[in-house]
Amino acid sequence: MSELGLVCITHSDEVRYKTITRKRLLQFEHATQQKMLDDLYRENLQRLEKGLRYCKREGISLYRLPSSIFPFSDEPVGREVFDKLEGAVARTGEWATANDIRLVMHPDQFVVLSSDSENVVANSIKILEMHAHVMDLLRQPRSPWALLEIHGGKSDRAQALVDCIARLPDGIRLRLALENDEYAYSAQEIYDICMRSGVPMVFDAHHHVVHEKLDSYEHPSVKEMLEKARETWANPEHQLVHISNGRTDFNDRNHSDLIEDLPSSYEEAPWIEIEAKWKELAIQRLRDAHASHGRRRSA
Repeated sequence: MSELGLVCITHSDEVRYKTITRKRLLQFEHATQQKMLDDLYRENLQRLEKGLRYCKREGISLYRLPSSIFPFSDEPVGREVFDKLEGAVARTGEWATANDIRLVMHPDQFVVLSSDSENVVANSIKILEMHAHVMDLLRQPRSPWALLEIHGGKSDRAQALVDCIARLPDGIRLRLALENDEYAYSAQEIYDICMRSGVPMVFDAHHHVVHEKLDSYEHPSVKEMLEKARETWANPEHQLVHISNGRTDFNDRNHSDLIEDLPSSYEEAPWIEIEAKWKELAIQRLRDAHASHGRRRSA
């Protein structure tokens, strides 16, 4: 069976993180801000360690870190605080590596490398630099093994996206992957951009069926795009895909609680991130279904 990945938190309270709003942080003087962030970063690092131990215990080999696990660490007030934790962060990342847990991140929707606004692009790169810095401190390789996954962003800006990727610092570019979405960039369009820019493609079958208005994961184009996406990976064994189901109907873009429908072609995918509301319960349900199917086949 494919390796199934846990996305950020658990449905239960087992793996949860703290955060702080900008409005609250700015109510305090600089020294107090740094103390607050130091406390928050240390606590979230402990919660990350707990999350990794949870993954180890449950046999989950891929974990997506929350994009806001160390808020404001891309700004001067937080960067100095965060860098003082370098040793502790490194030990956490090394523990994950030693226990065969793959770490990835999915920066938020504000990352738009294809924007026609220079300020938006500059801020997007700043956000990605923060994510890359987190991966560096976690001692994760500068390769697609430690992915930074983003969407294509502003539509009809493929060449701008290719050009921007070429200019990115190595810490970002060597980890970057692009994912198809429901509206701006189809799977075929993202595949073309990935081939041109030399970064891997994360294929999302649910985004694909919504974009193309398909009525089944068994549509031939699902398997076709899965195989095309694999071509973009220097190491096909590291290929990562996403899966979710529509909440109210098959083409609903909102994620359902569990995964009731999985493309049969995903049996070929080595790594699958489970994007369902009930997180670890969805992973367990898929494992149980796979085990039951295996018993029926052997009977």
